[in-house]
Amino acid sequence: MTSVVLSVPGSEASAERLRTRLGAEVGAAMVRHFPDGELYVRIDSPVAGRDVVLVCGLDRPADKILPFLFLAATARDLGARRVGLVAPYLSFMRQDSRFHPGEGITSTYFAGLVSGAVDWLVTVDPHLHRWSSLAEIYKIPTEVVRAAPAIADWVKQHVPSPVLIGPDAESEQWVAAVAERVGAPYQVLEKTRRGDRDVSVTPPDLARCDGHTPVLVDDIISTGRTMIETVHHLRGHGVREPICVGVHAVFAERAHDELLAAGAARVVTCNTIEHPSNRICVADALAEG
Repeated sequence: MTSVVLSVPGSEASAERLRTRLGAEVGAAMVRHFPDGELYVRIDSPVAGRDVVLVCGLDRPADKILPFLFLAATARDLGARRVGLVAPYLSFMRQDSRFHPGEGITSTYFAGLVSGAVDWLVTVDPHLHRWSSLAEIYKIPTEVVRAAPAIADWVKQHVPSPVLIGPDAESEQWVAAVAERVGAPYQVLEKTRRGDRDVSVTPPDLARCDGHTPVLVDDIISTGRTMIETVHHLRGHGVREPICVGVHAVFAERAHDELLAAGAARVVTCNTIEHPSNRICVADALAEG
């Protein structure tokens, strides 16, 4: 039978892109709040004996987790054959260690919640740093979709003579993959983080930027401080205006505007999180995943 794609509220655009590519049926569901703040959940499409695909972008997760969990439980209760989650952005991956006494390692707790709710998970470039793979913390089959091919295609089409720059060691996996596909040089800087908004980045090798357009690539742009510091280094030495590319457009507060004000020529992101900066589509890769 044809799979049913259900959108968690806020993920309708991602769900429609996926449904179109899969040739699946669009599912009808209702999620609303009672006057006391509790949730009402109803699935109006027949799901008994069918595969159900829940699409939920997990940025700003506090408002999305309960609707996702309740829809998944409802689909199971109504007899769905399998229930899966397509999360273009997977949150809670950055708290992967106990950095200070008493902290919770929320990446493992969230993995436990998701693993108990669905049968499988597909996501785009999760923030794997201290975890080598999702299999270390998720107890269900997981598939990681890579954004590098789509980013490389965009860079080839829009940036003449690029040099790829990763603002920190964690970004090397994305920068190296994009640079290889583009056939461009790249370099990776070193970052020291002292707080959410207090970071320093080593200066890039400016000689390697001469005659090139710098393209900064990272997986998550949240506060933007790492990229802003890198842009300041480049613009302070007369290098061409850099282009900032992020896989996930988290953008806390005014981060997008602050990047442009710092001297970035453009800020471009993939459409894992809906944002005006989205220029790179990963829907085909998600559907294949």
